[in-house]
Amino acid sequence: MRVQSALDPVTRREWDAMVRATPGTDVNQLTAWATVRSAVGYSARYVLVREGGRIVGGAQLLLRVAAGPLGLAYLPSGPVVSPTAADRAAVVARLAESLTRWSNPVRPLFVQPPDDAEDVSAALLARGFRRSRAGVAPAGTLRLDLSAPEEQLRAGLGRRLRYWTGKWAERGVVVRQGDAGDVALLSELMAHSARHQGYQPLPHAYVETFYRELVPSGNAVLFVGEVDGRPVAADLLTGCGGVIKGRLGGFDRSGPAGKLSVPGAMRWAAIRWAREQGYRWFDFGGIDPDMLADLQAGRTENEESWPGADRAKLSFGGTPFAYPPAVERIAPPARWAYDAATGSAVGRRWLAVVTERLRGAGRGHGGDAQQK
Repeated sequence: MRVQSALDPVTRREWDAMVRATPGTDVNQLTAWATVRSAVGYSARYVLVREGGRIVGGAQLLLRVAAGPLGLAYLPSGPVVSPTAADRAAVVARLAESLTRWSNPVRPLFVQPPDDAEDVSAALLARGFRRSRAGVAPAGTLRLDLSAPEEQLRAGLGRRLRYWTGKWAERGVVVRQGDAGDVALLSELMAHSARHQGYQPLPHAYVETFYRELVPSGNAVLFVGEVDGRPVAADLLTGCGGVIKGRLGGFDRSGPAGKLSVPGAMRWAAIRWAREQGYRWFDFGGIDPDMLADLQAGRTENEESWPGADRAKLSFGGTPFAYPPAVERIAPPARWAYDAATGSAVGRRWLAVVTERLRGAGRGHGGDAQQK
């Protein structure tokens, strides 16, 4: 096992290939993601486990110094263990032991394990971590099984959305795949959404870096929705480990576009495209934890209390999926201050600010708020 502050080109390619080949992984464990996050103040460190000379597990940790009075270490969708590892339990144990050394009195560590990796959460909890209350990642999501025939996917759409699939073309709605020339448009439309919903949009330089680092490798795709030739919506999605999910998006609701369900047209086009590309799951992003619990229990009596944006995701026919529990390790005295802060309204507001800085962008932008 080796801890490195940077990877040489050969190791970089080997690590990225292992991440892409492991089901349930996310782009935030690709080395390109470290470049994206460096635009908002993060640096990366790597823990690698080799077996017979080849990488079979590891973690790309993101470190941030200027996040409130404390430094922060964050491990999203990791650590990753290759399905080819001869002894998964041994690899998980080695990684868990290494991660226990990453927290210190001025650097808490937050970990969101990848999909279907409850053993990682369990291994960390057994070594002094605890379930996280920081909200660094959603508790779960809605997912659509893309192995089904397209006719079945269409039949699973909500009645209103199914109606629109036959009306968009005659109403002048067209969805096309975007390119580098549409990145400025994406930023502009994200700013429209930010003004409408009352949050701070991501800087254009960040959006440019996001596109530049992930689209050429095939780990991101951009869709643009137009009405009578006018671009009114854009959606940038990422794909890795058989899962594709929305990350950055924007919509100009002014004019007739606001009544034509253009974002729905883009999402339906993305679902069809992802199925053709061989993706296994379409992930609609995090949902409210109470809504997740209700859906898992088969309860619908609380539907009116669910956030409207999350209810809209249900119209695509997805099913609830719970992520492995996020965990944290915070050493005293930071832990004492952190626990005390959660007991007051002022402290909780401060923690919310720190959490947003951990994510690296403003609330509601549809990007890192969805990341695990």
